[in-house]
Amino acid sequence: MLTRKQIELLDFIRSRINAEGVPPSFDEMKEALGLKSKSGIHRLITALEERGFIRRMAHRARALDIVKLPEAMEKPGFAPRVIQGDRPGAARPRAALDVEPVDAMEIPLMGRIAAGVPIEAIAHVSRHVAVPGELMTGRGAHYALEVKGDSMIEAGINDGDIVVIREQNTAENGDIVVALVEDSEATLKRFRRRGNMIALEAANPAYETRVFPDHMVKVQGRLVGLIRSY
Repeated sequence: MLTRKQIELLDFIRSRINAEGVPPSFDEMKEALGLKSKSGIHRLITALEERGFIRRMAHRARALDIVKLPEAMEKPGFAPRVIQGDRPGAARPRAALDVEPVDAMEIPLMGRIAAGVPIEAIAHVSRHVAVPGELMTGRGAHYALEVKGDSMIEAGINDGDIVVIREQNTAENGDIVVALVEDSEATLKRFRRRGNMIALEAANPAYETRVFPDHMVKVQGRLVGLIRSY
C-alpha cells in the first residue's frame, strides 16, 4: 500500500518522463508536492524504491526509472485528467480576473462525496466551478463533487480533489461512479456487477469491497475528470 504522497510523487515522475523524457529534479519534486525540504523527497524516493516501484541508477544525474505502477494506475479505464487550479477562495492575480477561460464551462459543485465510508447523499448546489470544455464528454448534464476521504488514492483520486461527473444511471464494470446506496448515502467507488449483486470497490487496500443487492444501489453518474488544487 502506498501513501497519498508516494502516489503523488510516482505520478509526477511518470508525467514528467512521458512529457520530457527525463525525470524531474529533486527541487522540482519538492515544489510539486509542496514540501519544505528535499529530505522529504529523499524519504519518499527511498520508500518507492524499497517497494519496487522505481529504480535509481548510480553515477547518473536525475537517474530514476519507473519499474512498475500500482494496479489501478496500470489498468485501462479512468485515468485522472488533472486540471491544476487555486484552492476555493484563494485570491487570483488581478490580470487573471479580466480573462475568461478559453473553452471553459461552469458546472454546479454539489458538495462533498465520500471516497471512504459513504456519507449523506448530496442534493444541493454549493457553488459553481469552471472546467475545460473537453471534460464535457458525451451527452447528459455534468456536475462536480469535492472528494472526502482516501479510499480511491490508488486510482489517483485524493482527499480534497474535485471530480467531474457525467449524469447517467448505468455503468460498465470497472467504471468509477457516484453510487447512491439505499437512497440515502452517496459514495465514489469502482463499479462491478456480479449477477444480481453490485460490488463497490475501493482503490485502497485499507477499505473492504462493499456488496449490495442490485436494487439497493443506484448509479448517479460516471467519473470523467478531476480538478486538483495545489
